[in-house]
Amino acid sequence: MSAETRPAAAARRRGAIRNPAVVVDDVTVVYTVTSTGGGEEVPVSRAVRLARRALGRPPIVRNRALDGVTLAVAEGESVGFIGRNGSGKSTLMNVVAGQLNPTSGRVYAAGTPAKLGVNVSLVPALSGERNIRLGCLAQGMTPAQVDAKMDELVHIAALDKALHWPMKAYSSGMAARLRFAVATATDPEILILDEALGTGDAQFQDRGKARMQEIRDQAGCILFVSHSMGEVRQMCSRVVWIDEGALVMDGSPEDVIPVYERFMQELAAGNNRSGERIRDDARRDMIGTVLDDVSAPRDTPPQDGTA
Repeated sequence: MSAETRPAAAARRRGAIRNPAVVVDDVTVVYTVTSTGGGEEVPVSRAVRLARRALGRPPIVRNRALDGVTLAVAEGESVGFIGRNGSGKSTLMNVVAGQLNPTSGRVYAAGTPAKLGVNVSLVPALSGERNIRLGCLAQGMTPAQVDAKMDELVHIAALDKALHWPMKAYSSGMAARLRFAVATATDPEILILDEALGTGDAQFQDRGKARMQEIRDQAGCILFVSHSMGEVRQMCSRVVWIDEGALVMDGSPEDVIPVYERFMQELAAGNNRSGERIRDDARRDMIGTVLDDVSAPRDTPPQDGTA
């Protein structure tokens, strides 16, 4: 990044980051889809509207999947992304991975993000062992490097004798373990995991978490999407809560998760208005904190007279 962006500069001033690995700057994603109602209809000419109605086609509406999301992730950070289904978490991960262009805003990355299951296309007819080799070579590793790392990758994938079966015979969990091993083979600077560890057994989860710790220790950053608050608490030092495409809270697991859990409990009990009030209050508090940070001078003198 040649120039420091607004969110990175604000985060640096409050000491939140040292070297930013990912900066999401005011990103909005708007889809246009057909719908029978309940959305912002895309303006069309009267003739087009009448023609669509005559053909029995529903109107086209706008769906705002992300709404002005701004955040920065530092090298060595592991950030958990939480929220209801359809809140925009996976859309944000696809934008960061370069799989989806934002409608507005920009994403800056210090390296090429590796999104589990997206960066490498595996071949169902080939064995797990052959797919590991193919996937590693596709990511730029040399045959010698693949040979040197093969035992470690086989251990992470935990496929046992299924390593020599064709991948098309794998269960969804086995395929997920294989993809995880391949995606992390090159020690990525930016690793995106979208519900990746939830598909495996306890053995794989332990190995996967150990591998994620190695990546963090090498100054890589991890963006981790999960509905398991236990996993997020264990794996992440920071949590971002997204709802209806907007950033609600961004802070430590101890601060964010209890508020999110209260929000979900209210919704589960049918108390939608109370849940929305919890969410809106949390977002209002966060926006106030960010505005205070941005408006603060870069070099604030000590208030107690110390040097």
